Amino acid sequence: MKSRIAAISFAAVLLLATACGGDGEQPDTTQGKIAFRSDRDGNSEVYVMDADGSGQKNLTKNAAADETPAWSPDGSRIAFASDRDGNSEVYAMDADGSDLTRLTNNPAPDGTPAWSPDGSRIAFASKRDGNFDIYVMDADGSNLTRLTNDPASDGGPTWSPDGSRIAFASNRDGNFEVYVMDADGSNQTNLTKKDARDGTPAWSPVP
Repeated sequence: MKSRIAAISFAAVLLLATACGGDGEQPDTTQGKIAFRSDRDGNSEVYVMDADGSGQKNLTKNAAADETPAWSPDGSRIAFASDRDGNSEVYAMDADGSDLTRLTNNPAPDGTPAWSPDGSRIAFASKRDGNFDIYVMDADGSNLTRLTNDPASDGGPTWSPDGSRIAFASNRDGNFEVYVMDADGSNQTNLTKKDARDGTPAWSPVP
């Protein structure tokens, strides 16, 4: 089952970053939390720690593989992928590991969740229609919508700061490139157009 999650992570390395303030002010790296995955307890779990590395805590504590944590914009929830029900699905939990909710339920693998900036929606990759495509749903798992529909693999969605667009990776042009589309799936455009493997897009939090 761990291979299913690994497969949907082909274009998703989730990074937490803090933007610099104005006038050359440096970010305060002592603030906030960092979620990450670790197999230190024998299988992949979601952990959280303070930004200085202290207070490390296992949040999921399950025999299944839990991967690709993503924070809600207000820091109250964490979405992640898990195969605890026999297949990779998207789950969400409170930041302390409580109130676990399964958001997707499909025989094909789902994963690499990404919250919209207003916290109302989650974009993710799924193979439910035969190949990996980008989907979006409300934060409670309702109103599922397919955004990409291409025979190639699309994955690793990331939202623009205003929530109007989604960047993602796709190999539809023969090798992986970075694409962008409107949040409703329209106007899909290849941004990189190189004979190289491009992927793992991440929007800057400020213009």
